[in-house]
Amino acid sequence: MLATARSKLRRSASLRDPERTRRKLLDAGFREVYERGYQSADLDAVLERAGVTKGALYYHFENKEALGHAIIEEVIAEMTRQKWHIPLQKGNPIDTLIHIVQSTRTEVAEMRGGCPFNNLAQEMSPLDEGFRKRLAKILSEWHGAMAGAFRRAQAEKMLRKDLDPDDEATFVIAMYEGYISLAKNSQDPKLLKSGKRRMIDYLESMRA
Repeated sequence: MLATARSKLRRSASLRDPERTRRKLLDAGFREVYERGYQSADLDAVLERAGVTKGALYYHFENKEALGHAIIEEVIAEMTRQKWHIPLQKGNPIDTLIHIVQSTRTEVAEMRGGCPFNNLAQEMSPLDEGFRKRLAKILSEWHGAMAGAFRRAQAEKMLRKDLDPDDEATFVIAMYEGYISLAKNSQDPKLLKSGKRRMIDYLESMRA
């Protein structure tokens, strides 16, 4: 009886504040997928993390796939915007990118999870076109933000004129994601620390 009463209270709270409930489900879903991968993610565990009922889940998301798509579009895309797009909108992009690299944590606990974007891209892009297209959109916008910052830097004489902004943006993203993936696999802080030094050296070499 007590469990039933609690369930009713949670459902009532969900109905009163649907946006907050939806956000809790997205955050809980993201954590579950990040820790276990999408295919192994368990909806009951998501409900437990979010503290809501199954009815609340299906009110907001038709199924697990719809939740996964929303996690990409609303959580991972926003994380990418906050970490990369917004900082690159002003100032010297080389300084900005060096700061991002320097602030990348090298503790084993931090490396264990890897990059949420890359994790899902590796797991789901070969299997599901809906996931692939949504992840490709994030990558395209990320690349566009960086290439645009490089073009601005060339116009302001902060970046070498002989560099192609699109090629450099592709390489910098690949370099960063590659080292994060290697570090996740090796669980060796020395590898990522070495990678950070090499990335910074390369970014410095791009200055005008």
